[in-house]
Amino acid sequence: MNAKPVTRKPAAAKKRATKKPAAKKAAAKSAVKTVAKKAAPVRKAPAKKAAVKRRVARKPKEHLLNISEVRRYFHRNEDPIFFISATNFNLLGIDEWCRNFKYINYIDCYDGRHPNTFVPTEQAHPEFESIEDIVAYLLEHKEVIDFIKSKGGKPKAVFLMFDERVEKACKDLGIEIWFPKAKLREKIDHKIETVRIGNKAGVPSVPNVLGKIASYADLQKLAKPIGNDLVLQSAFGDSGHTTFFIKSEKDFNKHAHDIIGQGEIKVMKRINCRGSAIEACATKNGTIVGPLMTELVGFKELTPYRGGWCGNEIFSDAFEKKIRDKARKYTFDFGNQLVKEGYRGYFELDFLIDQDNGEIYLGECNPRVTGASSMTNHAAFAHADAPLFLFHLLEFSGVKFDLDVEELNNRWADPDNIDGWCQMVIKHTEDNVDFITEAPESGIWQLNKDGSLTYDRFDYHRRAVENENEAFFLRIQNVGDFRYEGADLGILITRGRAMDDKFRLTRRAKAWIKGIKSQYKARPLPSVPPVAAEAPAFKIL
Repeated sequence: MNAKPVTRKPAAAKKRATKKPAAKKAAAKSAVKTVAKKAAPVRKAPAKKAAVKRRVARKPKEHLLNISEVRRYFHRNEDPIFFISATNFNLLGIDEWCRNFKYINYIDCYDGRHPNTFVPTEQAHPEFESIEDIVAYLLEHKEVIDFIKSKGGKPKAVFLMFDERVEKACKDLGIEIWFPKAKLREKIDHKIETVRIGNKAGVPSVPNVLGKIASYADLQKLAKPIGNDLVLQSAFGDSGHTTFFIKSEKDFNKHAHDIIGQGEIKVMKRINCRGSAIEACATKNGTIVGPLMTELVGFKELTPYRGGWCGNEIFSDAFEKKIRDKARKYTFDFGNQLVKEGYRGYFELDFLIDQDNGEIYLGECNPRVTGASSMTNHAAFAHADAPLFLFHLLEFSGVKFDLDVEELNNRWADPDNIDGWCQMVIKHTEDNVDFITEAPESGIWQLNKDGSLTYDRFDYHRRAVENENEAFFLRIQNVGDFRYEGADLGILITRGRAMDDKFRLTRRAKAWIKGIKSQYKARPLPSVPPVAAEAPAFKIL
């Protein structure tokens, strides 16, 4: 499951001004000085005693042996660590586990009320075409540079997405990136490369063939071993944008411009499957694996994109135990193979579960945090031990550690350590463009018996949700923004499930979606060129 897409805005640039929180000055370190007393002057002073140098005990290098010591280590963290991205959604709450962890974001989801989020004032910039563009813009912003410098220490940075341009900017600013190189991440993100890594690790993919396609006849010839009902994927791209369902020449012609000339294409046999997602962290001690989550895909109430990701559920019996165990083993083996490929740290795998025979297949690998990360890092096991992303930070910290990964994985797989939550990414699904005049606040909302919503209180903690009739809403689109087909309005997180056992949205989920959308008010624009759902998109969540 990808870090998810949002359709690019109309050419009119967003001009919303955001208030800049005052940057805190770094606390000055006090130096301890030992002052030797001088002897009082006399006519014939006695011989002075040789000065005795005090030996300062060196702090032993950390060597962490259990979860308690890992938690303590990050509780005492000295150097600032910045998550630089459009929003803080992906790593929401990590600042409460790691001292000096700060968010530098483009969008102010909290109206200046989040204590560890810094949003600079808007400056003129070219239209963003990728999340990397947003990150580069932030790293060039004087207010951001001043904020980073004000925190002192040896700054580190983590990202949702970054490229070699961002790497250079960080190097110039003296910021260490705590992720593998962008070039390696791009290689692993390649959908064709995922198949190859999976094969090395013994993790099977849906029956597939790989090749370049110049025509429908080419496709038929290439796909002869697997049949005519096909799913095609290009090497890179977002959920719902680079996956094509082809059963006829008419289907092929509809997507030909996205297939022909796009390099090697993954051609899969179409199966009756359910999507699932699992996150993990590849470390020197082995791969730490989170729980298997269900995926919300293609619901018209949430997204205009067929096959587009629009949320997740996490609950103890999401799948049969046999499937959960196999997914955990595949993820562990895949992570260990990633280490051999030179990659370490956080990653996510999509698995496709065949509803006809129970087989589980590798879908894709995302070598980064994703839209599901807030679910993994807030599960009950994370509160009992530590969030999965803390082990990513540990892997890049340089500190020695020896953890019993097998014991940790077994504990995290225990159903008692997995509570029920769901998240829904709510997009504007209508084919129009307008200007937002009213938008709901981030915080805790209540679902009333009549289906209406009431804003209860401001909060930035997901755990503040007390029951299934409360939800945490993280606003993305705000007053002054353009609302267009595919725009992310916000993310709704609540207890319980969003789907029933047949993977249909529940009545409660539909009420939440309708209620949040009703909180948005907008005025039409006098004249706007049409913006299609297939318009260029980039990852924001």
